[in-house]
Amino acid sequence: MKAPSSGKVINGWAMYDWANSVYSLVITSTIFPIYYNAVTTGASGSDQVVFFGFTLSNTVLYSYAIAASFLIIAALSPLLSGIADYGGKKLLFLKFFAYLGSFACAMLYFFDGSSIEYGILFSMLASIGYAGSIVFYNAYLPDITTADNYDMVSARGFAMGYIGSVILLLVNLVMISTPDTFGLSDASQASRLSFLMVGIWWAGFAQITFKRLPEQISRERSQDSLLKKGYLEIKKVWQSLGNLRALKKFLLSFFFYSMGVQTVMYLAASFGDKELKLSGDQLIITVLIIQLVAIGGAYLFAKISQWKGNKFSLLTMIVIWIIICVLAFRVYSSIEFYGLAFMVGMVMGGIQSLSRATYSKLIPQGTVDTTSYFSFFDVTEKLAIVMGTLSYGLIEQFTGSMRNSTLALGAFFILGFLILFFTKMPRLVREAKA
Repeated sequence: MKAPSSGKVINGWAMYDWANSVYSLVITSTIFPIYYNAVTTGASGSDQVVFFGFTLSNTVLYSYAIAASFLIIAALSPLLSGIADYGGKKLLFLKFFAYLGSFACAMLYFFDGSSIEYGILFSMLASIGYAGSIVFYNAYLPDITTADNYDMVSARGFAMGYIGSVILLLVNLVMISTPDTFGLSDASQASRLSFLMVGIWWAGFAQITFKRLPEQISRERSQDSLLKKGYLEIKKVWQSLGNLRALKKFLLSFFFYSMGVQTVMYLAASFGDKELKLSGDQLIITVLIIQLVAIGGAYLFAKISQWKGNKFSLLTMIVIWIIICVLAFRVYSSIEFYGLAFMVGMVMGGIQSLSRATYSKLIPQGTVDTTSYFSFFDVTEKLAIVMGTLSYGLIEQFTGSMRNSTLALGAFFILGFLILFFTKMPRLVREAKA
């Protein structure tokens, strides 16, 4: 068994969560959805927008835009991952997508609602940059530590992400609440400035990760055949899944419960805004509750996995998610929404962190092309986001209520639970660490 990397390398890896999680919190979950809804709602209160000649609800359009961006990266990442592994360019691709995402976030500073196409385009590019970089970031986990440390190292990354993103969100919240103090004209300008700050924060702190992560050694000297080798790597991993029943069934379970988890992450603020009529400050407080509680949740369920095994820990969290979906259908007050946010926080960090760690354990020991394996994990997650946000938008469009969409998410969690429950896990995943 290989020796784990130094603490400096592991901390450098975790710092990328610190760097890019501000996108997830500020752009995905809080300020941008609130700002987007505000600038795309007409003076009469109408939520209908015209996008390239098509008229539809602003939140439905946003759901579709998220689905489209992740569909693009789901199509690209397997090819890119194979090339990165075979050509030794894992770090290069991580940098490319990180810079693409941070640049797109910064460009949202110029989105004032007058051009809905401009805002959707750069929000999609930011999403592609974030999702693309995560493929290569996750693939470093088996490279920097040993299987018995996957749970805690993965939890460290998520915890770093939650802490860093909360710090920037608090700064942005003060800016939006008191724009005069910062020499800003109004809350709208403060919101747009926060998008620029996300881009700078993301690219800036990512430099620590880029300096500390090891460069790969290329296994292919001929660049002419690199594209072909990328396809061959993907084909080889796909064929190997036939002999890895636990890995294949875990991916299927992960697909279904991720449809629920990721959709909640992306559309919770829109739900609170449209269904509960919560103010921007109340929505941001809600997300802060989720982020702060999620730090403890990530470590709590990592500890539970060491005590009772990964499978038990994951099944417990999925049950809690099912309860959340049922309760969300009947939530009507801000206090109830805050309570629901506390529950979400407890399981959001834990289920993401432990899913990544569990998958790392299921990859055959000694595997060199970890990026290609992780591309399947990330493509599964991206397709789950596509299906989850798309179905969420469609149900809202045809029923006129996001509550019905939220209730439907419970069915995805139930399917994920059943598949995982009947999956036989190997010892390292099933049992506590010796």
